[in-house]
Amino acid sequence: MKIRRGIAVSPGIAIGPAFVLGAEEFRIPHRFVDVDAVETEVERFRNAIQAVADEVGANQALAAEHLGKQYGAIFGAHLQLIQDPKLAKKVEKRIRERHQSPEYAVSQVLRDTAKELQNLGNPYLAERAADMFDLERSLLRSLLGQQRGELSHLTVPVVVLAHNLTPSETASLNRDLVQAFVTEVGGSTSHTAILAGALEIPAVVGVGDFLTDLSGGETVIVDGDEGRIFIDPDAETLKEFQRLQQEHRQTEAHVRARVEEHAETKDGQRILVFGNIEFPEESQQCQKRGADGIGLYRTEFLYLGSTKERTEEDHYQAYLQVVRNFPGQPVTIRTLDLGADKIPGAMRHFFRENINPELGLRSIRVSLEFVELFKIQLRAILRVATEGDVRVMFPLISSLAEFRQAKMIFRH
Repeated sequence: MKIRRGIAVSPGIAIGPAFVLGAEEFRIPHRFVDVDAVETEVERFRNAIQAVADEVGANQALAAEHLGKQYGAIFGAHLQLIQDPKLAKKVEKRIRERHQSPEYAVSQVLRDTAKELQNLGNPYLAERAADMFDLERSLLRSLLGQQRGELSHLTVPVVVLAHNLTPSETASLNRDLVQAFVTEVGGSTSHTAILAGALEIPAVVGVGDFLTDLSGGETVIVDGDEGRIFIDPDAETLKEFQRLQQEHRQTEAHVRARVEEHAETKDGQRILVFGNIEFPEESQQCQKRGADGIGLYRTEFLYLGSTKERTEEDHYQAYLQVVRNFPGQPVTIRTLDLGADKIPGAMRHFFRENINPELGLRSIRVSLEFVELFKIQLRAILRVATEGDVRVMFPLISSLAEFRQAKMIFRH
């Protein structure tokens, strides 16, 4: 028996035969194109962009229909990436000026961009680097006329083991046949992880290299609660997890049957249960499980997951998704809670050269020090407050003076 640990991103226990999804390896030679063929190759690249955009658009519609608009929005973000004119311009420049083939130009531009994101040392932006690699594979498939069809050929229930799964592949998983999935790479903030939760498929990511030891067909236990996988478990371990799996199913059925009931003490006192979320997509899961509202909506993802400065409209749309999921119920939005030592590059111009985390510049102090940044967020909160019962939380208030200053800015 082998035990591997990773990051638990979707709870539950699954037991089944391993289905090893082969990693896609595109070996793209540094091929040059004739001068006379340059515009033809540029057109071929543009056709590939359109084909991938059409595929992502179709996945967006399916995800919105079956999982909810919030999850369709994930593919909307991918669509924006695919249609980014800056990326397309870089690829076309390589084709025209360096006479590189579209395949090689795509690979070089997207890998360079991904490496830049990875080198920023930010886990959220590292996940966006994974999106770049996904886009590279999609474009190369289109340019080379290849398809990755193994997942569509499943006929029996399996546990999918892969180096990585793209959001499109995750959203299209057959929930009747895919009992769980495990990937070598990935993190809790990846789009694939978020979709796994929506699909309610047990999942563990970021396990590290382990596929080379597998041939497929091995019995695998996936513990989506603790982030563990057991390969070829012994009889005792298998029996224990079969028992836990049955308990989990019974508990889930019991909870689902009573999800509309209010939580009360024996003497009739109502207890309100609120969700604690980091991403707007998570609010739908809270709603399905009968939450009475959102008690804490952390907003750091808006900055940590972006390479560009966030606008008031970006904030507003992210808050609106959650508020509309809880009409008439309280949603508490916490303002930015970051230490100055973790400020992403997109916000650095607010801080100039006076960042010193040793002086305690973090949480509400960051917002009070850089008021324009604070006002962008507060204006969005005030706008969305017209749509529901919205409340605001200021993080790490350490004095009455800080609280009064924050309230004064809010009022103005």
